[in-house]
Amino acid sequence: MAKVVVAGAGINGVSSAIWLQRAGHEVILIDREGPASGTSYGNAGVLAAGSIIPITTPGLLAKIPKMILAPNAPLFVRWKYLPKVFPFLIKYLSHANSNHVKLYAKAMSKLLYDTVEQHRALADGTGAEKYITNDDYYFGYETKAAFDADAFAWDVRKKNGISFKVLNKDEFEKLDNIYKNKFEVVVANKNHGKISDPGAYIKKLAQHFEKNGGTFIKSSVTGLIENGRSLIGVKTDGEDILADHIIFTLGPWSGDIAKQLGLSVPFESERGYHIELVNPSIMPKAPIMVASGKFVVTPMDGRIRLAGVVEFGGLNAVASKAPVELLKSNAAKLFPEIRYDRLDEWLGHRPTTANSLPIIGRVNKYDNVLTGFGHQHVGLTGGAKTGRILADLIDQKKPNIDLSEFNPNRYM
Repeated sequence: MAKVVVAGAGINGVSSAIWLQRAGHEVILIDREGPASGTSYGNAGVLAAGSIIPITTPGLLAKIPKMILAPNAPLFVRWKYLPKVFPFLIKYLSHANSNHVKLYAKAMSKLLYDTVEQHRALADGTGAEKYITNDDYYFGYETKAAFDADAFAWDVRKKNGISFKVLNKDEFEKLDNIYKNKFEVVVANKNHGKISDPGAYIKKLAQHFEKNGGTFIKSSVTGLIENGRSLIGVKTDGEDILADHIIFTLGPWSGDIAKQLGLSVPFESERGYHIELVNPSIMPKAPIMVASGKFVVTPMDGRIRLAGVVEFGGLNAVASKAPVELLKSNAAKLFPEIRYDRLDEWLGHRPTTANSLPIIGRVNKYDNVLTGFGHQHVGLTGGAKTGRILADLIDQKKPNIDLSEFNPNRYM
């Protein structure tokens, strides 16, 4: 039995902690605020096995000026932050080509394809099973021309084994009449799922971890304790914590730690927003990506969540009004007849690498350190499996997927 510190209590960290605990290790989970206090709470809740297309698709670069200036586009940049983020954006946009999309899709399909099964295995016996459902994940297109323009992405998905069915307007409205006259073409992605309350789900998992002898410490990691090639512990704002192995799953707060680990990762916090219609008079039946606005509508426990929008503005700035107003406008247009008790707003941060690929694996600078962060828009989807992989690596088990594209040491 080894003593393992897991820094970061989002889905990657909580999953790692539970799988390590099941393997018989002593585990300490550390987080600055608590389980599911960040992106793992505020995501769209979709177990999106087919989300293997990055934001950086061919033609994106030409669209950027119009998207930044248009008030109804889902991309925002805080102008004061632009000088700082500009070098990252250059690297980020350099991946907006077909070759990179194909590389990304091949790598991510191996990580994401069995997401529902991975979450069910993680939640088994924890009490969190009740939040997991099997649902098709829909993509709604207002026109056939818009669907046809997305042909490259659907072809890439098909070649990577993603199962989907194209529905016409009438076929989809028979499934969910709440969207009457909203979409001409809808794609139903099969073998997908949903978490009906992401925050409650991860907190339930964390409660199970503590109930079974795991230790949670609410604190920030402020430094590393080294001994030659080993990292023997971490400094926190409360105490020094020693361990045999350390896993860093700090999400959007991974940038500074990555540098201390000797990794030069092109990395940014991508700010994401959601709004929730609480106690709505009508509820959609399944999650849907509204292609025109690049946002996801998800029916959750007692509310409808609209999540999406990309903003570059750093970790510390307060929420912007424009992204929230855009989501409110989209909600009003999509659901003009829905009544609800109140509308809640939320801002969180997605951990984003320049090539959009997560960083999963052992760090060469030390013989006992692993990382699991950078999942961008698919953190919840890939989190259960990522945690399982990290736990296996601690026990020197070889994962059954190729991790080469996620190797942290490519940034040494």
